[in-house]
Amino acid sequence: MIGAQCGLGGRVDQRGDKRHGVCSNSEVRSSSKASGVTQRPKNAVFIAGATASGKSALALALAAARDGVVINADSMQLYRDLAILTGRPSAVDEARAPHRLYGAIDGAKRCSVAHWRDLALGAIEEAWRQERLPILVGGTGLYFRVLATGIATIPDIPADVRAAVRALLAAEGPQALHRRLAQVDAASAARLAPGDRQRLARAWEVWQATGTPLSGWQQAKAAGGLAARSDVR
Repeated sequence: MIGAQCGLGGRVDQRGDKRHGVCSNSEVRSSSKASGVTQRPKNAVFIAGATASGKSALALALAAARDGVVINADSMQLYRDLAILTGRPSAVDEARAPHRLYGAIDGAKRCSVAHWRDLALGAIEEAWRQERLPILVGGTGLYFRVLATGIATIPDIPADVRAAVRALLAAEGPQALHRRLAQVDAASAARLAPGDRQRLARAWEVWQATGTPLSGWQQAKAAGGLAARSDVR
């Protein structure tokens, strides 16, 4: 089953194929105090699930039926150079409905979760201005979570720190880095597998660059989520 989460008090509907969970977020209302007129509620749909589970077809059908915009929430389909590998929507699909954030990032560049969140919020606002339904679809659950609830603002990691951590990882291996991490950030070390090279490196570089454990940043109040907006309920 495709799990759909929005974290905004929305509902999960089963439409047709029972594998598909479609989450329509809570209504976003804005009102004009001067006129006393409440504008039409704004909605968004989140469709999340595993690879090859029919998410894209469902999103496209919904977009065609509801005048929607399909917004990518898959970390791999963001990259311009991975069109074939990731099964990006075809030209025929894109002709049926507008698509956003597919192939939006050069493959040589790194796109953080926070950067994707900013791009997605921009695409959602654009859809609302055009009176279209934003439909977010993808398999990266973290993207949906930070879009709904926000993300802790971690400072950018300097390139030299990142390079030093990668060199340390290559020289000592992930198990040794895991032991180092356990001494300064026990919570992250307990959560991460000793062989998880990417996440171990991330946790260690955050500690090296900021002096604050990654778990400490993550426990801080998240910012930038739709649920935190005063016009969302």
